Amino acid sequence: MRNSDYYLPAIALGIAFVAKLPALRRGWRDPLVRSVHFLLFSAAACFFFAAPPTITAVNRITGIPNVSAPLVYGIMCAFSCACLVLVVNWQGGPAERVRRGSRRWIAVYGVAIVAVPVLFALGDAPDERLRDLDTYYANTPYIREMIITYLAAHITSACVTTLLCLRWARAVRQWLRAGLTVLVIGFILNLGFGVAKLTAVVARWAGADWDHLSSAVAPPLAAVGGLITTVGFLLPLLGPQFSDIWRAWITYTRLGVLWRRLRPVRGEATPLPVIPWWASPELRLTVRETVIHDELLRLQPYLDDRVRRRAYESAITGSAPREHARTVGVAAMVAAAVEARRTGRIPEDDEQAAVHAQAGAEALTAALSPGLERLVRLSGAFASPHLTDAVREEATRTRTADPGRTAPGPDTATPAAAGAGPAGGRSSASAPGSTTAPRPRTANAERPRTRTSSAEPPRPRTASTERPLAPEPPTESGTR
Repeated sequence: MRNSDYYLPAIALGIAFVAKLPALRRGWRDPLVRSVHFLLFSAAACFFFAAPPTITAVNRITGIPNVSAPLVYGIMCAFSCACLVLVVNWQGGPAERVRRGSRRWIAVYGVAIVAVPVLFALGDAPDERLRDLDTYYANTPYIREMIITYLAAHITSACVTTLLCLRWARAVRQWLRAGLTVLVIGFILNLGFGVAKLTAVVARWAGADWDHLSSAVAPPLAAVGGLITTVGFLLPLLGPQFSDIWRAWITYTRLGVLWRRLRPVRGEATPLPVIPWWASPELRLTVRETVIHDELLRLQPYLDDRVRRRAYESAITGSAPREHARTVGVAAMVAAAVEARRTGRIPEDDEQAAVHAQAGAEALTAALSPGLERLVRLSGAFASPHLTDAVREEATRTRTADPGRTAPGPDTATPAAAGAGPAGGRSSASAPGSTTAPRPRTANAERPRTRTSSAEPPRPRTASTERPLAPEPPTESGTR
């Protein structure tokens, strides 16, 4: 293995440890939190101190040949203990049973960690070995026992955690099951490391030379297995957070169609909020949802439930599912209201228009509540071919009803036409059920002024105040 194969994992694990320090500060009383942090720390330390340059530096600083061996072996035992304790805390159960199980493993591995340097001190290892100390001193008294101690601790941890994770993975789902599956792979690789080392040592006892298993096969297995094991422990802890971020980002993107439809035009009094580039997807989603709801609220005077009903019937005729047809109807009503606001058409102030606007607002509220999913569904309806057909039909209807309008909108009269009449009242053509034809537009048609009193006759206008009138639209009863 190259030196970078040791240091890169150590740096990655160290960054993960530092990144989770705030969580340790907040929840240091939680055994699970402490176990996770100790696992990250011990794994990073194991990779760092097992690198040949670090081994050489430690031996030179202390002046003791091979003193790095008990240091690395002790850290490996601590890592194995951390894996077992974390799995015990992870499984949960009665608090007393969890504490008892954790203390039992800590006690066992504490003995191993103490025994490793004691056995090294009792033995004799004068020749510095950076990569093959296990096989080189396989027959040396006390050094042999030190090697067997750390290998037995490592293999025991790998076997026990593998069995626990396999049994537990059958009873859980989602991120926890994925983490346990990854852990099983990592522990199997760690088990392979221990078996390869032990096989090479036993071969030395038998007089054979299988040193390549210890120096060439085992280290890569330990490096990959340690990284995979750490990822397996972090996956159930960080996976739900990644899922929440991904869902927020997907929802934010899906709301983009509706947001772009509703966003205020340049120059309006309500500018769009400024979101910093580092904002999280959750914050971006919250801002976008708020802007959409605010703009829908401002559209209420322009809503017309008749547009919604016609679009709903058109979608049903086009073989759309009933639920989707309802969403298409609401989307068509919103599109017409946006267009009415964009073109500056003033909402009518008569009672009938208010009734239609209120009915449209109620239909919009019912279509959006509860939850964010319906808002996403409304945004998706703007890309539906049924909505395209409904908007095209509404545009054709609007142009036929009022050639002066160029934008699709509700089938209602303009304020100028609604105010035509001998005394400022409504024309009879605008009343439901009326059969009186609309008056044609004339160049000299005068717009009457409202009387100031019941006895005062209307005063005629001069030619400079004359204004052509828009023709009345056909009645609702005539369009259905």
